[in-house]
Parts: sequence; structure tokens; C-alpha cells
Amino acid sequence: MGYVLILAEKPDQGLTLASPFTFKRHDGYVEISPNDVFPDGAFCTWAIGHLTELSAPETYKPEWKKWSMGSLPIIPERFTYQVTKSKYKQFNIVKQLLKRPDVSTIIHAGDAGREGELIVRNIISLSGVKKPMKRLWISSLTKKSIIEGFKSLKDGQETIYLFHEAYTRACADWLVGMNASRAYSLLLKQKGMNDVFSAGRVQTPTLALIVKREQEIESFVSKPFWEVIASFEMDGHTYEGKWEKDGESRLDEKEMAEKIAAFCKAKEAVIKDMKTERKEFQPPLLFNLSSLQATANKAFKYSPKKTLDILQKLYQKGIVSYPRSDSNYVTEGEAELFPDILGKLGQFEEYKPLMPVPNPSILHNKRFVNEKKVSDHYAIIPTEQVTNPNRLSGEEKNIYDLVVRRLIAAHYESAVFDYTTITTLVDGRAEFISKGKQQIREGWRKVIFLDDKDEDTLLPNVKKDDTGIVKKVKVKEGKTQPPKRYTEGQLITLMKTAGKHLDNEELEKVLMKSEGLGTEATRAGIITSLKDRKYIDVKKNQVYATDKGKVLIKAIGEEILASPEMTAKWEQRLAEIGEGKASAAQFMDQTKKLTAKIIEDAVKGFETWDFSGYNVESIQRKGSKFPKPKKMGQCPLCQGDIVDKGQFYGCMNFREKECKFTFSKTILGKKISQANMQKLLKEGRTGLIKGFKKGENTFDATLEWKDGKINFLFSTENAGKS
Repeated sequence: MGYVLILAEKPDQGLTLASPFTFKRHDGYVEISPNDVFPDGAFCTWAIGHLTELSAPETYKPEWKKWSMGSLPIIPERFTYQVTKSKYKQFNIVKQLLKRPDVSTIIHAGDAGREGELIVRNIISLSGVKKPMKRLWISSLTKKSIIEGFKSLKDGQETIYLFHEAYTRACADWLVGMNASRAYSLLLKQKGMNDVFSAGRVQTPTLALIVKREQEIESFVSKPFWEVIASFEMDGHTYEGKWEKDGESRLDEKEMAEKIAAFCKAKEAVIKDMKTERKEFQPPLLFNLSSLQATANKAFKYSPKKTLDILQKLYQKGIVSYPRSDSNYVTEGEAELFPDILGKLGQFEEYKPLMPVPNPSILHNKRFVNEKKVSDHYAIIPTEQVTNPNRLSGEEKNIYDLVVRRLIAAHYESAVFDYTTITTLVDGRAEFISKGKQQIREGWRKVIFLDDKDEDTLLPNVKKDDTGIVKKVKVKEGKTQPPKRYTEGQLITLMKTAGKHLDNEELEKVLMKSEGLGTEATRAGIITSLKDRKYIDVKKNQVYATDKGKVLIKAIGEEILASPEMTAKWEQRLAEIGEGKASAAQFMDQTKKLTAKIIEDAVKGFETWDFSGYNVESIQRKGSKFPKPKKMGQCPLCQGDIVDKGQFYGCMNFREKECKFTFSKTILGKKISQANMQKLLKEGRTGLIKGFKKGENTFDATLEWKDGKINFLFSTENAGKS
């Protein structure tokens, strides 16, 4: 048979996959001794994340290296990958192992998802090796799962559509990102902003949502309002109510509020109506990555990326299932293991008070166990390799505890509340509304701690037609509040729902789908990119749009690049490619047309861009592809700004007013310094410049700008030297 080569995605993952067997470590790989699973032995090597990357533009055409509007759109006839320069060593180790004549079979052991599919297949493709390939597909890294996974490998062709999806996604993102980034960077440079403006298929509509909220906050005008609050006494019971008319409690005029309060003072009151509605709340769904990131952000202020990084560590330890899952469900196979997992968890002090659970098994509970709703992976759950949480680091314990409690809660009963609304009528005219709730059954809320800041007041034991008096009445002043900024956790949910504002029931349904901006695996990275590119700031877990972010979205406007709905449709189509239901070639043809339209829209909109009100001067970056131009002075032709443009001095109004003023930095072999250029624009002439060359002669002169021409002025002492 020969050796088997296991190709993993990361070094620690590779070592974990080898851990159930006896192995010997080498540089960049391990050698597994013959065993029951691999009778002839095996090699296990790994990538370091992405060992390959899509080729740079100049690889296709040398002229594409220079950023220019004339070269856009850049559309390669066929996309190619190249080895990432910093990772050549590991690539060569993998390539040599792949080419070994005694290696008969390759086991693709990348993460069981789209990205893992792409990473490993690209390495194999670039190595030029064609050997039989099997696919390891597991959702946890326990020793039991690893051995069972190696014993039940998929055929390599079974997951080929996921590779097509990931490859198409990468090429589409390269096309849109490369072209849009160059177009907007070059055009915004002409508006005085000398920075790289990265734009992309997912990051730009995400930024657009943040900027939209920022604009809502900035344009919000707070208005005062007044409410009338009365305290009632009914047969020894006291409660408060708020005046309402036609469902509205806020009054625009203080005088009116005070008149109502004065009218109600010490008047007779009667309970006109009393309604109680019982509501039952099911335990929350098991976690997928997005819901876990949102929960961890709310509980611990962890960024989505931090949560994913911590979760990845727990996964590598084999104590939680695959972290990038988009499913909230498990299959019956996983559910059968839950009683054993809960039994082990009950040994630890943190979870003893929660045991035994009311429902010993949820095997037949469709809210949690539904094979049809499990996509590539099941929900994020603790594995049977249960760990004492106190042995983990503080951050790891926090995330592990969230995952554990979500599973325990699924075995609890629903929580039940009674919601009561009392309508109190004062003197037969003024109506006051009182709302409250009472917990009837704690249920799963015993397991998961909720911060009920908005919890309604408990109401006394009163009934309809009870009578009493207004004991006290007051006028309360308030102000309307602007919309709140998103937290990073809310941003993850917003990306998942593609910007729709939904109620809780609708939200739960949407969160179970794979639509939206990005995927479970990419959303945290998109938010991190927006931070790294200075489009957003995060302060005290609140997301702010920067001037740079606002400028880009202002330039793009309502065009397709900023549309969350359109991007969500693209994600849906990409998912269909992964299922073998849609054509990758057709998708790429549409992306090429879209790319051309993005550039066309940018050029068309350029003339109308107005960035007054933005701090344009702040949008510069050290080490940028476009260094900040230094102003030399006022243009003698149009009074615009003359700036240093690298090879020459030119007017910033060259496009808007078609100003023709340019001044070469080198004249007759002599460089014209910035100081001399500033002097020329201010006084009409430079200082004495020595060393002009004409043929074999040299001379010194002062340059003068007069009547649209450059003149040489010679002093008496050097007049004869020219």
C-alpha cells in the first residue's frame, strides 16, 4: 500500500491528529508508526494557514503593477495561485512529502469547511502531484473522533463543490476588491485624500451599515417631553401608573402635563381593566459561531475575533466541537452522548447545583435535534472529553462555560411569566397604564444568567373594579434619545441578518440560515479589517465610523458596492455553488460585469463628490502608497493649491477646472527644491540656483514665472558663463 500523507491546515491541528498514534517529530512534519488505522504508517504535515495566495496583478500583466484609472478594470483571463513568500520553507517540505514515491494516498485533513477545502487543495495543486485523495471530515478533535474519522474517510470528490465555492469566493473578492480599491483610492487622491481606500464585496456594505447608524446619530435632534406619573392606593395596596392617551404617554408641552397632574391630584381612581397574559419562553438554541460571538461580546466585551481565537484553542484541546459552525442543531448521534457529557459535568462544583437536569434526554426534541438543519457541522457543544473549567485560563473558562451552560439549559423546562397590564381611570377621565410581570416558573433561567435591566415591576394583588385614590402625582421630564451605536456583538448579528431590523421571533429564524454578509468563518475577520484599515474605531465596545470610513461610503453612495441586500444574495449564490446547485463560471461572469459597473459608477460619481464637513486633512497614512502631498502655494492660473506630485509640481484643480499648471522638478539637470518652488509661487521668482547644465556648459540663474512662461534671470557676475 505504501505511506499515507495526512495534510492538515495548521501545525497544532496536525499534531492533534497524530496524537492518538505513536509518532516521531521531524522538521515540518511527523512520522506515524504503523498501527491498526495505518498499517504501513503515515506522514502528517501541515500548512500554516494559507501557504498560497492569489497572484498579484503584475503576475498577469507587468503594466498592472502601476495604479492607474486607465488600466481598470483588471480582469485576468484565468486566475492563478502562488506560494506566499514568507511560507516557502513549509511549502517545500509539504511538496517533497507529496512527491515521495512511497506515499500512495493523500488524506485532505484541512478544517471541515469551505476555507479548509481551499487551503489544502491549492497546496496539492501547486505541487503538481496527482495521487488518490481521501477527505477527513470531523467536527471535534477528541481522540475517539479522530480515529473514527480516519476509519470512515470520504472520497475526495465528495467535497469538491465546497472547493469550487471557496475558490469562486476568493476570485470574486479579488476582482471586486482589487478594482474597487484602486478606483476609489485614485479618485479620492484627486480630492486630496492620500491613503489607500480598501473596498470589498463584504467589508464595504458592512461599513455602510455602520456609517448609516453614525449619520442617524449625528442628524438626531433631541426633543424634550413630559410624562405624568401617578401613585395609586387601592385597599392598602400601592402601585404606579403612567398617563396615556391613544397609546401615547409623552407630551410635548410641560404646561399640559402640569394641568393633567393638577387635575388628577387626590382624585378618586378605579381599576377599569386588568389583563394578564401568560408567556412561555423556550430554552435558547444551541450556539453557532455568530450567536456565541454576540453572547460573549455582551457578557465579557470580547471582540468577535477574540471569541473565535479562544474557541479555536478549546477546539484544538478537543473539548468543544468545530468552532466555525453555522448550525444551531445536532443530529441524534450527538444527542445520544449528552447524558454522559452532563454526568461528567455534574462532577464539577460550578455545575453540581444544576444537576440532575429536568429532562434527562433531548433526543426527540426537534428544537435542538434536527439532522435536516445540520449543514457541514452541528452546533458548538462540549465534547465527551469533558474538562474541569477551573483548569482553563480565565478567558477560556468564560467561553467554555457559555457553551456548557447553553447545552445544560437545553435540558431544562421553558421559563414562564405572567405579564399584567392595569388600566386605572382617574375621575372618569384620565387613564393611567401600569405594567408588570411575575415569574411563574424559572425553568432554564436557572442555568443562564440574564441581565434583566428592563424587567417590569411586580404589581400588587389587585383586581378589576377596585377603587381608591391618587395618593401622589408628579410630572417627569425626559429627552428623546438618538439610536445607540452598535456593539461588536450586535454588528455580527447585523451582518448575519444583512441589515434587516427584525423582532426576536424573526431574528431567530434568520440566524438559523447561512445568508447575510460574509460567513461564520469570515465575519470576525471583516470587522477586524475595518478596524485595521481605520474605517471604524471601537471604544468601550461601541463601534464608531471614522471620517475615512464616512468619506468612502459618501463616495460610493447608494451604488451596488454598498448594498447589504445584494451582497447577501451573492452569499446565497455562493452557498448554492458549494451545494452543486449553481454554476461557478456563471457567477464569475456576473462578477466581471459587476466589477466594470463599480468602476463606471465611481468615475460617474466623481464630479459630484462633496466632502465639506469631513476632516479631509486627517485622512493620510504614514507609509501609504500615496504619500501626503505638501502644499507649495497658490496656483498662478486658477488660485488652487499647488502640491508636490512626485516628479513634478501640479495644481489640485487639474480635473475640476482643467487647470494646466505643471512645473517640472528637474530643469536642465538641476532639481528644483520645494523651498524654491514655494518662493517662486509667493514672489514670482526663485532664489539663485547653481549648476544648470546645457551641453557641456553650466550656469547659475534665478527662475521667474511671468505671463505663463518660465524665464531664466542671470546676475551680472555670471552672465558670461552660459
